[in-house]
Amino acid sequence: MGLYEDLVNGKEKLSLVGLGYVGMPIAVAFARKINVVGFDLNEKKIELYKNGVDPTNEVGNEVIKNTKVAFTADPSKLREAKFHIVAVPTPVNDDHTPDLTPVEGASRILGQNLTKGSVVVFESTVYPGVTEDICVPILEKESGLKCGVDFKIGYSPERINPGDKVHRLETITKIVSGMDAETLDTVAKVYELVVEAGVYRAESIKVAEAAKVIENSQRDINIAFMNELSIIFHKMGIDTKAVLEAAGTKWNFLKFMPGLVGGHCIGVDPYYLTYKAEELGYHSQIILSGRRINDDMGKYVAESLVKDLIKADIPVKRAKVAILGFTFKENCPDTRNTKVIDIYKELGEYGIHPIVVDPAADADEAKRLYGIEFQTMDDVKNVDAVIIAVAHDKFLSLSKDDINSFFNPKHKHKVLMDIKGLLDRKEYMTEDYLYWRL
Repeated sequence: MGLYEDLVNGKEKLSLVGLGYVGMPIAVAFARKINVVGFDLNEKKIELYKNGVDPTNEVGNEVIKNTKVAFTADPSKLREAKFHIVAVPTPVNDDHTPDLTPVEGASRILGQNLTKGSVVVFESTVYPGVTEDICVPILEKESGLKCGVDFKIGYSPERINPGDKVHRLETITKIVSGMDAETLDTVAKVYELVVEAGVYRAESIKVAEAAKVIENSQRDINIAFMNELSIIFHKMGIDTKAVLEAAGTKWNFLKFMPGLVGGHCIGVDPYYLTYKAEELGYHSQIILSGRRINDDMGKYVAESLVKDLIKADIPVKRAKVAILGFTFKENCPDTRNTKVIDIYKELGEYGIHPIVVDPAADADEAKRLYGIEFQTMDDVKNVDAVIIAVAHDKFLSLSKDDINSFFNPKHKHKVLMDIKGLLDRKEYMTEDYLYWRL
């Protein structure tokens, strides 16, 4: 019998290395079908899972409470499994070069606990070649085993969209790949246990790695185009959202919107591709151009706010500004790699120290990573300007009376920035408001 059959019959286990926003939902999905060991180095996170708490809000406390995943921070428990999925983040350094520390560390730990006959599948987003050229040598060195003889490898890029309750692991076609035909077949069959949308068998590991890294690069470039249009249309006195709604009536117009590009994928993955291209002697033009535009949007928003404060005859230095929303995307507690911090820091250069409100965010994480302590909605009063930075559901319910109550009543003009275009623009295009949106 093969490994797939042994997993289905309960003779072998699957392990998930890395239980964050991507890894944990995968572990939970597989645990409905087979035996799963869920491993993460973060003992605090493991304790939360064991106590039925989902800090990511990806599947909810009730699901965590009832899942059969064997959560552990003990690496030796990985020896109980034969099919391993590595789902750790792959960030970039300050100089935008790939930071492979997490995936190398995971490979090291897994290698130290790898047994003969195992299959290791990496899900982390990387440039083509990382799985075979960097991860495999680590696995071999730490385990003393030989890849292709004692264990096999595959790659299946994650496509989970944090905070998205529609596009989930089960509903998105899964790209799978393996080092040989037998491994590919095993990897495909295992993922077919949980992916209702089916799998796509890539012809090689490098093809699968490349497919993933260009998915987010494509989105990044398209959003950069929208951001550039927004800058141009503001200079022309035209509302960008109105233009896009008109253009969107054509059947083949791509419906992207301008915005802050943060998170762990769209703002990161293009740098992995351009880094590898540089190694091969090619300097990216379109990809890096898009990155520059998107990376500068926080500064652009802050500068636009300062201009509106000046228009409203409100002193810029020490102006009281409230930022509503701090996470990298709506309805998700994750603050890592948020671009709202760019607005916060840029305003600081003008002597403005905003108060930040985000009822959906992980407050402990924000304090640890950025030194920012969140305020409550009740603290937003007598302010000089409001920036609605994230489209949380909790902000969608704000009425005009609610927003009016935030401002200092002494001011003739209320400076309001609606980055995501949540509000009805016509309702705020009045004499008492200076309304701005991307």
